[in-house]
Amino acid sequence: MISFINKSSRLTKVVAFLLLSSLVSVNLSCKKMLDVESTRLATEEAQWKNLQDTRSGLMGIYNLMRTALGNNNAHWLWGEMREGDFTASSKSDLKAIIRSDLNASYPLIQNITNWRSFYAVINSASLFIERSGEVVAKDPRYSKLNNKVDIAQARALRAFAYFYMVRIWGDVPLITASHDGTFEGKPRTDQAKVLGYAESELIAAAKDLPYRYGVDGDAELPGLYYGYNYGRWAGALFTKISAYAIMSHIAAWQSHYLDAAVYSQFVMENYKSSNLEYVTTAQLTASDGIFNGQDARIPVGFTFSDTYGESTSGGHIEQLVLAEPLIAKQIPDLYVSKDTINKAFTETKDGRFGIDTLSGLTRTNYFLNYSGQIPVFSKIKVLRGGTTSGSFVIFSSSIAFTRLEELALLRAEALAVLGQRQPAIDLLNIIKKNRGTKSFNDLEGLDLINEIFAERRRELMGEGWRWYDRIRLAKIKGDDAKFNKLIAEKGIYWPIAKDVLKANGQLVQNSYWK
Repeated sequence: MISFINKSSRLTKVVAFLLLSSLVSVNLSCKKMLDVESTRLATEEAQWKNLQDTRSGLMGIYNLMRTALGNNNAHWLWGEMREGDFTASSKSDLKAIIRSDLNASYPLIQNITNWRSFYAVINSASLFIERSGEVVAKDPRYSKLNNKVDIAQARALRAFAYFYMVRIWGDVPLITASHDGTFEGKPRTDQAKVLGYAESELIAAAKDLPYRYGVDGDAELPGLYYGYNYGRWAGALFTKISAYAIMSHIAAWQSHYLDAAVYSQFVMENYKSSNLEYVTTAQLTASDGIFNGQDARIPVGFTFSDTYGESTSGGHIEQLVLAEPLIAKQIPDLYVSKDTINKAFTETKDGRFGIDTLSGLTRTNYFLNYSGQIPVFSKIKVLRGGTTSGSFVIFSSSIAFTRLEELALLRAEALAVLGQRQPAIDLLNIIKKNRGTKSFNDLEGLDLINEIFAERRRELMGEGWRWYDRIRLAKIKGDDAKFNKLIAEKGIYWPIAKDVLKANGQLVQNSYWK
């Protein structure tokens, strides 16, 4: 969701400085990603004098969030690979993550169990909330309305960072002021309190967030936004729909399904106001489809737009899963086995993947080389300009947290839990129809909850949801003794990095990983 560098403004100078101090190990961009230390720039008195300062400060928060998710491809390692559908071909660290051996002494695991980058987001957002209002009195171009909308985005980003961390580590330190941004000396806060805070922040932010930015004549936020029209900001910034989407997930994660139903109802009733829409299978899997750069159909996501020079070699699932014939790499690091593919995709007419039982022909929008030994997961394959090749490949795909299909299935989940079967079935069948599969019929005696999660598995494969979906399903059904024991023992969370524990004596390691 973010590509913000305006090369003709002071923002360029700020970002250029940030880039010089970026983490080399992140490998997220060719000198375009922001290091977590970049928030130090915001402490300079010169930062809060004019419109360019507020813009650079706000865009810096988005970029820090993108870094937190993309560093070491963590978004997918946290949410997709742990005991998921993917198999590691050779790398021992990836194999350890897949089998939940998270105490293994691999640099990759130590890096992605360190929450420092999320607190850089939180500190930067808190500082913006505290200081950006000073610019209203100093620069007449920066209106109170502009500042109100900007602060709403900062609050939403901070809330999103807390929700994301809770799903990974459970209890985390709750810090709401910028001077505490280093979190040294802060104990962990009960996750229920952290999520309650995040939810309240999103409720407040949603009141001020618009559905769209830069629309002339718009009642909520009229005219250009930071000098640009809607085309520049569509799919780049958090909107009112973004806030309600995150609130829906916060509620579902806590099994507060009545709240999840209320929040997701708002999304379903108003998504068109933000130009969201359901996508075809072709739009889902094409190299120039929904995951390509900046797309308004992704309400919560972070983009690497090639248009603005943000294509990168890391921070993309393609780096892990692609191989020949798409890139010059013989075997992907991660792949979905044929057995898993056949178990997940059971219908011949499924546009994502299906095998005709008579002819043996396959529909392979999600996979290439199915007839070979190792299929290549090619659902997301946004190579820059479609021309890059070789061992150093550049990608432009976005990190998509959610999209309309995911939110429809989440709402179906909430309604099914609440006993509202027919509305849940209707939403499930929207997705099934769009993918060419048989509609769910309540007269066939199938388990509705299981069918919803099976559809989520197919539709959202490779988008970072599998682990979290397994947790929610186990909580709902309660019939997976081994997994429910893992939940009870808090083994679903990740250990805290040794470096973090060493820096803060008040922190205690997650009990399961002691």
